[in-house]
Amino acid sequence: MKKQLFTLLAKLNKLMLPSLSKRRVDLAKATKIQLALIGWRTYVTMNSLK
Repeated sequence: MKKQLFTLLAKLNKLMLPSLSKRRVDLAKATKIQLALIGWRTYVTMNSLK
């Protein structure tokens, strides 16, 4: 059940949230919001792969 939830969240992230890698955002110069977004997407992706 948990994996299905994170898989759904990962698909929603891909559809709704901006892709920062396509925008070539530098991690050293990223804002706090961009870093939080990167962290959230990483957390969801890692949990959907477990």
